[in-house]
Amino acid sequence: AALARASKDETHVTLALPSGVAPEAVRGLAEGLLLASYRFRLGADTDAPALSDVDLAVTDPEAYEQAVEVARTTARMTRLARDLTNMPSSVKNPQWFAEQVTEAAADLPGLTLRVREPAQLAAEGFGGILAVGGGSASGPRLVELDWHPAEARTHVVLVGKGITFDTGGISIKPVPAMKLMRKDMAGAAAVVAATLGAATLGLPVRVTTLAPLAENMVSGAAFRPGDVVRHYGGMTSETTNSDAEGRLVLADALAYAVQELKPDLLVDLATLTGANAVALGTRTGALYSDNDQLAEDLLAAIRSAGESAWRMPLPADYVEHLGSDLADLHSAPTQGGGSVLAALYLREFTGDLADRWLHIDMSAPSWCERNDAELTRGATGWGVRG
Repeated sequence: AALARASKDETHVTLALPSGVAPEAVRGLAEGLLLASYRFRLGADTDAPALSDVDLAVTDPEAYEQAVEVARTTARMTRLARDLTNMPSSVKNPQWFAEQVTEAAADLPGLTLRVREPAQLAAEGFGGILAVGGGSASGPRLVELDWHPAEARTHVVLVGKGITFDTGGISIKPVPAMKLMRKDMAGAAAVVAATLGAATLGLPVRVTTLAPLAENMVSGAAFRPGDVVRHYGGMTSETTNSDAEGRLVLADALAYAVQELKPDLLVDLATLTGANAVALGTRTGALYSDNDQLAEDLLAAIRSAGESAWRMPLPADYVEHLGSDLADLHSAPTQGGGSVLAALYLREFTGDLADRWLHIDMSAPSWCERNDAELTRGATGWGVRG
């Protein structure tokens, strides 16, 4: 990353690497070059790096070809997630996002894609997605992207929150809290990009991604504080805060995954709460799971990707706060830690997979305000590499 920035005015650089350098180091070098040189701008960018070619001089080029190819794929998918997240919401609505996934998946054999539109969501009972998206002129969608290689023995479902803009709805946000809400679909961007990467690399694992997409807007059709929402499968939520909308769309997707897809592992990524940053700062995701081995494995993968997460508790004495006089659950209780309560609420929709489920609240690390290592200002693409 430092090399990419130091050489941004050059067009071509040659690096002589030491004899016997590990392929992992070469992969890291390539990823750093490709990620630190990333820029997103809709107009002309006079500060864009001029560097277009880097030659790596090594004693045995063939020994590093696979490492460099993996780095290219990983970086390309991370850059895709950054592009999707950085795109202004004047362009990015649920339909646009679904079209980007359709285009990206078109050239990859072995992928199947289904996009549910509002009529199909209503017919199948996705009440959370419909409630959150009901206030917008741009209707909600549910993207289901499946990579299913013949040799797969494990099925992982990834779920990503896809709120393409979040005003807070009738529980409207103050302006400072709203200005970056185009990033509220960073979880969906990450899981889609990760699945496309798995297909590109031919990984021998079945990966199904669910991206519930909605725009949370204020209008006469918006859902109200105090409404009761009926989710996929029939469970109901009393929702007293329309700015706690992400968990409503995730609940539908999690319930659908459990009932219809029956995976071995269920993982969701979401820019879910501001409490993530309060607890852990700007660079660390909050990880939740009742499965110690799954939590350890995901934390190791995240560290290997150069990212950061911290395992948080799921305390039993908080569960009582989810009780409602009107519905099965209260979706946004105000007692206790906000990120913890959101995770406990999501766990209620995991059914028989509760012990094979993991949730990451990655609201804080999905965005950075300055260039730092391989990150550039704006969307980080957090979660794709992990």
